Amino acid sequence: MTTERLNEMLDARPFRPFALRLADGELVRVEHPEFVARSPGGRTVVVFSPDDHMKILDLFLVTSLETVPPGKNGRKRRR
Repeated sequence: MTTERLNEMLDARPFRPFALRLADGELVRVEHPEFVARSPGGRTVVVFSPDDHMKILDLFLVTSLETVPPGKNGRKRRR
């Protein structure tokens, strides 16, 4: 997976929640673009969840990006 593809997903307007699929099969959801912090070199990202948990990921271990429906984790989206 490339940093360019991640940037495309984060910069999409309107933003659509997506998930990073890791080499071990785990899905890490990105609910909002502001919940992602990128290292200056671009290889490492930190993904925060709405409940303030975080995951530090090496982009070399991300095998794909997948769109996911909003609020899948039990949260409803406000209108």
